[in-house]
Formats: sequence, structure tokens, C-alpha cells
Amino acid sequence: MISIQGLRKSFGSMEVIKNVDLDIEQGKVVVIIGPSGSGKSTLLRCLNVLETPNGGIISIDDQQLDFNKSVSKKAIGAFRQLTGMVFQGYNLFPHLTAMGNVTEGLTTVKGQSKKEAEKTAGQLLAKVGLADHKEKYPYQLSGGQEQRVAIARALAMDPKVMLFDEPTSALDPELVNEVLRVMKDLAHEGMTMAVVTHEMRFAQEVADEVIFIDGGVIVERGAPADIFNNPQHERTKKFLSLLQ
Repeated sequence: MISIQGLRKSFGSMEVIKNVDLDIEQGKVVVIIGPSGSGKSTLLRCLNVLETPNGGIISIDDQQLDFNKSVSKKAIGAFRQLTGMVFQGYNLFPHLTAMGNVTEGLTTVKGQSKKEAEKTAGQLLAKVGLADHKEKYPYQLSGGQEQRVAIARALAMDPKVMLFDEPTSALDPELVNEVLRVMKDLAHEGMTMAVVTHEMRFAQEVADEVIFIDGGVIVERGAPADIFNNPQHERTKKFLSLLQ
């Protein structure tokens, strides 16, 4: 489903991702953990080319980008449509309602009619538990509700894989569970997901595989029970001990 080979990313002289290889099977949930500055968010952003890698090959299904040579903007644009991205911030259009935020991409990118887009958006907002809030503007919603609109907007593009970059980090603690509940539902439905998060309980309950990254390399990877209960690498042990 997803294949990363020899991925490298630098910012100036600082190498943030160092020759990373990673495969994610279709329908699997991979949770990426690690300390701040470890490269985990950059890795995720490289997956949908929000950050352009300096080298390596990324494949999703039968589409491939080889960053060891020149890659066209057209190829990147087509590749990016395979992924849905949910960020720490909600990035909603403040002048549009929840419905408008979800229909925007459906009409402008997918070319749907307004009626068709509103039908799809209504179904997706209901899916994330916001059927009764579709006419509200972002300022009228809680942070958790805004993030769920952002998830619905990403799902509207019918992505092959969903990427979550610390989607609950900006939320008050009491609002975290409503977003994690939607993510759990997506996982149970078989959505392929790569999730950067500090929510270790979510990782333990939902992930098929946990990846610990530090210093731009994958230090350790395995089933949640193995990573959390019996980590093999000293760096992993130290990181997890700080979370207890």
C-alpha cells in the first residue's frame, strides 16, 4: 500500500530524515512516536509532499515518486490526492460553515455539483457526529468539533490513506476523546492510517504497529504490546519511561 525507500530530508545543513525505509500495509494503522524534533512530523509531511524529500522513493498503490531525480509539480499534485492530511491546527476557512468547509474541495477539486457536494458533505459530517452543526461557522464550534470538521474535509477527497499529525495536541483534555473516537471508527472500517501522536493509549488500543523514531531514523518498531511492554532499544526504554 505505502512503501518508503531511502527517504532523506534536510533543512539546510541539518539532516532531519536519514535514509528511512518503511512499509505500511493496506488497512493497517501505524502510530509514529518519538521526542520533539525527532523527525516524525517531517516524515509524515514528506508522505504527502508538503515537504519535498531530498532523496528516496515513495509509493502509494501504483503511484510512485522518485526523489532521486526531478519530480514534476503535476506528478506531486496527483500523488497528493491519494492522501488526506489532518494537522495540529484545524486550518478551516473561517468564512465558511462546517458544510462549506467540506464542500469546498468537492466542488473545486472533484468538480461535483453543489447539490451532490452537499449530500456527500452531509453524510461525512454525520459520520463524525456533527450532523446538527453543519451550518455553524468555525468560531461557533469547540476545538474538538473543528478538528472533526477537518477530518470530514479530508475524507471528502476519498483518500487511500489518512495522515494525522498530532491531531489532538491543540485540544483541551476533555475534547481529545471525541476526536480519537472518530479516528478509532476509521481504523475499524479499514482505513489505512499513519498517525503521529503523544496519545499512547490510542497507540496501544488501535495501532497495528508502533514506530519509535529519534534523530531522523527508525530506532524500533513492532506490535504495541512489544514496544510498550518490552522495548528492546535503550533509547526507546528511556523515552517511554518519561511518559509514565
